[in-house]
Amino acid sequence: MPRRRLVGVVVSDKMDKTVVVSVARWLEHPVYKKHIKRSKKYHAHDEHNECKVGDVVVIEETRPLSRTKRWRVVEILQRAYQAENIPAVEESEEA
Repeated sequence: MPRRRLVGVVVSDKMDKTVVVSVARWLEHPVYKKHIKRSKKYHAHDEHNECKVGDVVVIEETRPLSRTKRWRVVEILQRAYQAENIPAVEESEEA
């Protein structure tokens, strides 16, 4: 049986080798037929502490690694926008 894979956004990376991933899904209200966005947070194992807040990642189900960790990060699909990666613009002196 294949392991489940989910795509979500990292919302916390403050723990060592662990990230919290928020996975959103859309469902239809049974009576009003309106589409509603629901999300759930999962603790996932990040072996090399590569993930940062805002990264879009794929997580996969695995054996229990701790009391709350049952998922691991498989790959990082998209990196979060980092302000420190922008080259500094030097102002030229105009007299």
